[in-house]
Amino acid sequence: MQVIFLAFSLFRFFSLSRFFADSLTADSLISIFRGEDEMSRLPYVWDYEMTEAEFEAILRGEAQFGRLDRDWAAVRLLEYAPYRDIIRLLGYRALLAGWPRWRAQVRSVSRKRGLDFLAAWLPEHHPELL
Repeated sequence: MQVIFLAFSLFRFFSLSRFFADSLTADSLISIFRGEDEMSRLPYVWDYEMTEAEFEAILRGEAQFGRLDRDWAAVRLLEYAPYRDIIRLLGYRALLAGWPRWRAQVRSVSRKRGLDFLAAWLPEHHPELL
């Protein structure tokens, strides 16, 4: 089993090194061999080469990569993440503050309905969470 994993890791190393030879460091090689690059990815940013830490930095407004800014990260989170992740990463206060700006970009009708309800219900019934 370990031989298969080692062979697979070497295959990944050599296939990646052709494309990213200039950016490979000892730390990145270790993370490739351990598979950490895939384990630290969030399922709702499957189409970007982005780690969880990078996504959270964008969401906090501490980083921006081209057009990928805080609004993009918030809308991506609102569209694809489970409710628990939305609240954990954004929090109620930031969610309600940004919801009027992000609402038009959310495509899911059911998500819009649910977040509209939350935006109306939460301040009335649980203002202490804001």
